[in-house]
Amino acid sequence: MFVLELTYTSPLDRIDAALPDHVAWLQGLYASGDIIASGRKVPRDGGIILAVGDDRARIERLVATDPFSIAGLCEYRITEFQATKTSPELAAHRQQPPS
Repeated sequence: MFVLELTYTSPLDRIDAALPDHVAWLQGLYASGDIIASGRKVPRDGGIILAVGDDRARIERLVATDPFSIAGLCEYRITEFQATKTSPELAAHRQQPPS
């Protein structure tokens, strides 16, 4: 699993102008099962996305297709972690630590 942290590098008016394309991109990732949660940071200087997958390179490729990334409006920090405990609703994403 991955935590994708976006930090805006442009003013909010430019972010807001690109927001519909970014939201459409997110909807596609929800539909494909690549992400399970997303939202704005508080204060609004970026956002957080929880992504699922085993391949960091694939997640990096997904991030590169974000309209925010393409337009140079944000930077991403990608943190991989093992979800060894989850709520029952996320049990399908639970991982076993390596032995």
